[in-house]
Amino acid sequence: MTERSDREGEGGGRLGSVCLFCGSSDGARPAYRQAATEFGARLAAEGVRLVYGGGGIGLMGAAARAAHAAGGRVLGVMPEFLRRQELLYDEVETVVVPDMHTRKRIMFEQSDAFAVFPGGIGTLEEVVELVSWRRLALHRKSIVFLNVEGFWTPFFDLIAATTREGMTPAWLAGDWGVADVVEEVLPILRRLAIASPAAADADFDAVAGRA
Repeated sequence: MTERSDREGEGGGRLGSVCLFCGSSDGARPAYRQAATEFGARLAAEGVRLVYGGGGIGLMGAAARAAHAAGGRVLGVMPEFLRRQELLYDEVETVVVPDMHTRKRIMFEQSDAFAVFPGGIGTLEEVVELVSWRRLALHRKSIVFLNVEGFWTPFFDLIAATTREGMTPAWLAGDWGVADVVEEVLPILRRLAIASPAAADADFDAVAGRA
């Protein structure tokens, strides 16, 4: 596994690495890819490393290519079985792993905070697990959704519905941030990191209940 580096975000508001969860396709609207490209370039400009799923296509690829082109640091984490499907982007530092569990473990451990951009079922799976761990107080790393053109509004509505039905505590919807534009993402992540310091170096396998 790659060594952890530049870990400044644990409770201090400064971020060394941000994990981006997003789609491996471009989606239906040009604004999605534009946002991913802008975010990659912004991370590079602010000296924040991008941690992502390792693919060279879709929103993932757009963010990684923009960060790399701007001289930023990028860590991709790619399961072996997806190398061809998601077209591994090997112009940046990339770790090839045996399975999805290992991919998520490395991405979690290597990141100070999480940005959630438009994506499909894979992105949903990743972020629901991450939010569930927050619900259980297993980690305090900040999470921000980029709600570009209202993409995540149906998800927020679903959480609200489960709250009304007594299945989700009312405070959970306030446990993450929401940005409408890309330039808001990092400031909100930093503000949340200050307001809710992360536990030091949580172990993924213990957090996920798979130790």
